[in-house]
Amino acid sequence: MSTENGAVFMMSINLKDLTFDQIKEFLSSLDQPPYRASQLARWLFQRCCQSWEEMTDLPRDLRVKLQDMVQLKSLTLMQKQVSLQGDTVKYLYRLVDGQAIESVLMRYHYGCTACISTQVGCRMGCRFCASTAGGFIRNLSPGEMYDQVLAMQFDFGEKINHVVLMGSGEPLDNLDNVLIFLDHIHAPYGLHIGYRHITISTCGIVPGILELSRRRLPVTLAVSLHAPNDKLRSHLMPVNRRYPLGELIPACREYVKRTGRRITFEYALLSGVNDSPHFAEELVRLVKDLLCHINLIPVNPVSGKKFSRPPATRVKYFKNILERAGLAVTVRRELGSDIDAACGQLRRRVLGLL
Repeated sequence: MSTENGAVFMMSINLKDLTFDQIKEFLSSLDQPPYRASQLARWLFQRCCQSWEEMTDLPRDLRVKLQDMVQLKSLTLMQKQVSLQGDTVKYLYRLVDGQAIESVLMRYHYGCTACISTQVGCRMGCRFCASTAGGFIRNLSPGEMYDQVLAMQFDFGEKINHVVLMGSGEPLDNLDNVLIFLDHIHAPYGLHIGYRHITISTCGIVPGILELSRRRLPVTLAVSLHAPNDKLRSHLMPVNRRYPLGELIPACREYVKRTGRRITFEYALLSGVNDSPHFAEELVRLVKDLLCHINLIPVNPVSGKKFSRPPATRVKYFKNILERAGLAVTVRRELGSDIDAACGQLRRRVLGLL
């Protein structure tokens, strides 16, 4: 691998890992005019191109040269599960180094949403999450994130118009690569998905939240809260020991101030753990002065974990307490419960990480 003027050149690269300026520099090193970058980018980022022969507006000698230097895809399908209703498809993909990741496509009345992974494994260690099995392996590159979206769109045959970074991994623990991915997915040469149709989920990496605030990216920020006090949250989510609520909530407030976007707080309801009226009242006190939305998630059972979902009546009672206090609340619609719904479960089963 060699680097020149910020551009990265190597054999068998995934150009989707590079910024658009780096792609232009790469093509310039091959004596190509600047407009070739836009032509090539549309094939790579927009058209789900499956072969170099499809790129008919590129010179044949350039296509032959690129075929020896550039990967078209960074992943291959290992396994696919389709829900009985047909509205949810879970994919297990193998990466070029042999690692595996999960992605999910969900069809709603407003269109198709791609849920992608940002890391192989996860280092955050949340007690109720399947993604942490096997620990953290590595970050995904921008191209590996983007290729998940393209692969699902090509397989499903419908345009993806929403993206959520809620699969395996912590997006703000891989922020530099996530930002390049966001540039590409939003760009006119890419899928041109508006930032307001993109959700980034975090367990509470405060420096990452503040960086997004400084950039004023109008994405939807979803913060996994899951407990309204430090004692319980530190027990469930070790990240709280590093970034306690006294730092997290002010960072969320800064994000709202800078972007004008409301925060979504994800709250997984764990039977007998965090679902009592007392915790609902604590949650009200914690976030009542924030522009926010509470998304209650009756937990998906995970093999090897002790947690279970509360009865529907308890979920409704918890929700009612929040609503009476004036908070906007929804209970997440359950999709794909018949296909290893929780993040990381399919990977765990196939790779023997149970």
